[in-house]
Amino acid sequence: MPNHKSAIKRVRQNKVRKAKNFSVRSSYRTAMKKVREAVVSGSKETALGELKLATKMLDSAASKGVIHVNNAARHVSRLTKQVNSLP
Repeated sequence: MPNHKSAIKRVRQNKVRKAKNFSVRSSYRTAMKKVREAVVSGSKETALGELKLATKMLDSAASKGVIHVNNAARHVSRLTKQVNSLP
């Protein structure tokens, strides 16, 4: 348990930040999952729409510092490659 006033505040801040980061992470993972499901189903139009949303979510997560910029870029690149491979 924290004993100093500043340490107590830090614990409070960390709880709030953890909840926000968890929400952001959950959102982009769900978006990525939807893109992969659309690719498996073979629907290019749906996959393109979901890819656009997933890209936005990943870029947002990267700008907020939840994930590294290169990590977001790697995910976007791989998802785009999958979508473009559809006939």
